[in-house]
Amino acid sequence: MASEAQLTEYLDEIRIQVCSRCVERPPEGPPCVPLGKPCGVELHLSKIVDAVHQVRSDLIEPYLKNNRQCICENCFFHHNTSVCPCPMDYLAVLVVQAIETVDQRREALAQPA
Repeated sequence: MASEAQLTEYLDEIRIQVCSRCVERPPEGPPCVPLGKPCGVELHLSKIVDAVHQVRSDLIEPYLKNNRQCICENCFFHHNTSVCPCPMDYLAVLVVQAIETVDQRREALAQPA
């Protein structure tokens, strides 16, 4: 599980690569939750990062399948409303790329000079 500082770095990168392309983003967002729009990324960030780290694939389907198992099945919105606040289905490629961007940056910084 990622630390709070690590999650902040992931969220910052997701906001750059993903949120700017989200069609459900409210005016003045992100963050979206304080503006009244539940956002799956904001609500489940640590679970999304963990789920992405559990998969290594050139295809997006394994990531989507794992997210549904690890996140969706335990999400309040999945079982109690008809509205899914998660952009993972249509923005999944960008979310995975953002998380992998942070991971690659960290790996590069950890390499001896």
